[in-house]
Amino acid sequence: MTMVAVAGREGASEVERWTLPSARDFETVNALIAAPLLERGSWSWRVWWTAFVVSVALTTVFLIMIFMVFTRGIGIWGVNTTVVWGFAIADYVWWIGIGNAGTLISAMLLLMRQKWRASTNRFAEAMTLFAATIAGIFPIIHMGRPLYWYWLTPYPNTMHLWPQWRSALIWDFWAILSYILFSILFWYVGLIPDFATMRDRARTKAPRAIYGALALGWRGAAQHWYVYERLHIALACLGVPLVVSLHSVVGMDFAASLMPGWQETIFPPYFVVGAMYSGFAMVVCLAALVRWGFRMESLITVAHFDVIAKVMLTAAIVMGVSYATEWFNAWYGGDPTDRKLVAFEFTGAYAPMFWTMLACNVAIPQAFWFSAVRQRISAVFLISVLINIGMWFERILIIWNTLSHDYTPSMWRLFIPTFWDWVTTFGSLGLFAVMYLVFVRLIPVVSMHEVRRLIAEERSS
Repeated sequence: MTMVAVAGREGASEVERWTLPSARDFETVNALIAAPLLERGSWSWRVWWTAFVVSVALTTVFLIMIFMVFTRGIGIWGVNTTVVWGFAIADYVWWIGIGNAGTLISAMLLLMRQKWRASTNRFAEAMTLFAATIAGIFPIIHMGRPLYWYWLTPYPNTMHLWPQWRSALIWDFWAILSYILFSILFWYVGLIPDFATMRDRARTKAPRAIYGALALGWRGAAQHWYVYERLHIALACLGVPLVVSLHSVVGMDFAASLMPGWQETIFPPYFVVGAMYSGFAMVVCLAALVRWGFRMESLITVAHFDVIAKVMLTAAIVMGVSYATEWFNAWYGGDPTDRKLVAFEFTGAYAPMFWTMLACNVAIPQAFWFSAVRQRISAVFLISVLINIGMWFERILIIWNTLSHDYTPSMWRLFIPTFWDWVTTFGSLGLFAVMYLVFVRLIPVVSMHEVRRLIAEERSS
């Protein structure tokens, strides 16, 4: 029976939408999720090894790029005296946006008691952890002098000069650090019951010992579940404002300046929505790959992609309104520099990228109005890839357009990417893939205890 038929069947329970009939008991759920990790002999990892080798190669190139920056300086990039920010800062904003969404998705859906989060929250939270870690690397790389990384921290100093306590970059440091620490804690707490399940199903001593240590003595007692539920809800309540504040701070990096196109009060909420948008798109990509690679069609269903597509459609509309608000403010404000900047965006040297960004972020996602598109996984996956490309263009154009076309015409210069600029972006994707591939090889990629709870709710209803 297809998911569409189950979802549309008269009298079907709410829970049935998120788990196909082939996974209607506890043991089947445990076997589906644990088998790839514990039954290595009966599970082919050929595709995994191919992806891992390619990802390691990209990661190696990324490490070479870092070595080149630290030995030869940031001049290997296309930065110049005017466009002093390039791919590194754009990638930082892009990765931190993707990292924002995982915890935001999991925490908000937990507080809203949305049943469909059960099959997606685990790898969404892992995505947060890895993306935020990668994002934290870029400011240090951009400095070109790693020995001065501590300049990003607001430490007491005798010079009374650095760091600037009022700088948004200082807020960034604390926001990212607290977010990474919180993400680790939130992710690990959600894993404890599943580590216990893996411990009990393991057939050899080493996995049993490792998973047992990670389970922290979990026995599934009523007191354990009581403490777990209270802690998980409390962390979710902390996570939502933390996520919103984090990307608001990133938006303030730009909005607190006096540059045309940046001094916008809409930037903090606009950055938060953009982060959620790109993060949901990345979750779709990962969900499709996990569903295909681990044969989890029973757990990650068409209905999951349908509901996430609706969320992305809403975000696409909000992004379109945000873009229009920027253009309107530039016109209504009457500042000639702001008006010229908007004209430069539409007709200048970066115009092809700008139009591509609008197509990927606003126009193409309108296809999600049609249920036939939302319920076709390949279409949702493709559009999600385009959204992530469009959001990367948005991050890079925020920097390039303003710095290339500011108040002083004599300072107008274009950014010309070099080979090492492209290595910066694609290499970071390789590092993310390596961390994610290791994660899916060692840790249950779907939350077993939350899916089992859905089935229990169905039986009791």
